Amino acid sequence: MTGLIDSHCHLDHFTDDELPTLLAAAKEAGVSGMVTIGTRLARAEEQKALTRFSSPDVRVWCTVGTHPDHVEEDPLPSVQAIVDIANAPEVIGIGESGLDYFHGDESVRPLQQDSFRRHIGAARELNVPIIIHARQADEDIAQILREETAIGSFPILLHCFASSAALAECVVELGGYVSFSGISTFPKCGEFREVARNLPGDRILVETDSPYLAPVPRRGKRNEPAYVAYTAACIAQERGQTPDDFTRMTTDNFYRLFRKAA
Repeated sequence: MTGLIDSHCHLDHFTDDELPTLLAAAKEAGVSGMVTIGTRLARAEEQKALTRFSSPDVRVWCTVGTHPDHVEEDPLPSVQAIVDIANAPEVIGIGESGLDYFHGDESVRPLQQDSFRRHIGAARELNVPIIIHARQADEDIAQILREETAIGSFPILLHCFASSAALAECVVELGGYVSFSGISTFPKCGEFREVARNLPGDRILVETDSPYLAPVPRRGKRNEPAYVAYTAACIAQERGQTPDDFTRMTTDNFYRLFRKAA
């Protein structure tokens, strides 16, 4: 049976010496693939290079883009510049991009919004998913997604769900998918499990966001792709599904969304 896919991790936070052991642990946990996510477009080549660790047992793909927390570090790229960098076989998505209002610096919000729209434009041009980072910016993200979808459709993935049910419903309404991380296993995060329980099964993915947000029972440890199995087991139980059925469902969803990964 095809294994779980960790749809969002950051392999660039691990050393080259650590990665073979990390991938072996992922295989042992039933993981058959993972996507290492870009956070700075200027380091896109580093993300692409990580796909060399891919094997028939555990596939490694990547995305490229600039996280909203880093939009001030370099001049904003044009849509075409993002397209040119992302137009490679190993790159299966754009991002992560989106909005992060957590730090409260309102002056940077227009820059984040501009960057987000440019990343969406590249995702539309290449017909690959835009991987969305959303933190305390649900209403603006929903508005931008609706406005940009009116211009032309594009695949959508809301990653590491920790938002309102309204944003999840907006994403699904626009044809997108929602990915759940270790946050959903935390005892005080029942509202996120409730969203996972109620969403259509064909719109759900799972991830680690490793090395961050290790799930229960590994909370407090450095996260890694193997631990996506804990999140999957938690959400499967919440939805009343067997682990095998949930694995099949989310893996099918992954390949439907990330068409270049097939």
